[in-house]
Amino acid sequence: MNAPAWDGARPEARADGPDHILIVDDDAEIRTLLATYLGRNGLKVSAVADGRALWRALEGARVDLIVLDLMLPGEDGLTLCRNLRAKGDDTPIIMLTARGEETDRIIGLEMGADDYLPKPFSARELLARIKVILRRARSLPANLQPDAARRLQFGDWVLDTQSRQLEGAGDGLVVPLSGAEYKLLRVLLAHPHRVLNRDQLLDLTQGREADPLDRAIDVQISRLRQRLGDDPREPRYIKTVRGEGYVLAVPVSAQP
Repeated sequence: MNAPAWDGARPEARADGPDHILIVDDDAEIRTLLATYLGRNGLKVSAVADGRALWRALEGARVDLIVLDLMLPGEDGLTLCRNLRAKGDDTPIIMLTARGEETDRIIGLEMGADDYLPKPFSARELLARIKVILRRARSLPANLQPDAARRLQFGDWVLDTQSRQLEGAGDGLVVPLSGAEYKLLRVLLAHPHRVLNRDQLLDLTQGREADPLDRAIDVQISRLRQRLGDDPREPRYIKTVRGEGYVLAVPVSAQP
């Protein structure tokens, strides 16, 4: 099932009022429980059962964060997440799933989800994660905001921040990026020549801390190097600083 021809346009943001959370889960009991709990804790909540209802909800109201179940009828959560990011929608997403395998979690994050919460979970934990992600989304560095320079050149590449694509500075080659790859590259471009560790990269891209076995950033770095044509043994762009983290090793310049 394909997403409706929605152009990403949203109603204007509210001047004030509670944050609006959209829950997408085909389990009616979970929808009711979460809507009740989050509503009692000062949030405005809408709850729908599938992807079609999600698209309708996004057309009709400003949404500040989406709680999205992985296993849905029709379009599953991963497909919906990918389609949202492909349309340029940056609304934070927390993915819910009954699966706990690391592979599923990494795939969700690479599709552009901001966090991943395996079932069963407590409503209190979900509320805490919602607050962290909303706080993080509102405190992004100025150079990650939408009104920053549209095009950022580094080495032989240009990142178009509106289309979210890489372009070859000389040959015009266009390379699409996943939501997770785009966020990670934006952070690296915002901090050239500065070593960033995994915790910092996760905080800046997803608003969460890494656990000791979390390899999501390493996987994303590897895929981003592939997009850039970077030799992992002798990378030109994203270098590994052993025991510390990663660094963008080329200068960055803004283009109109």
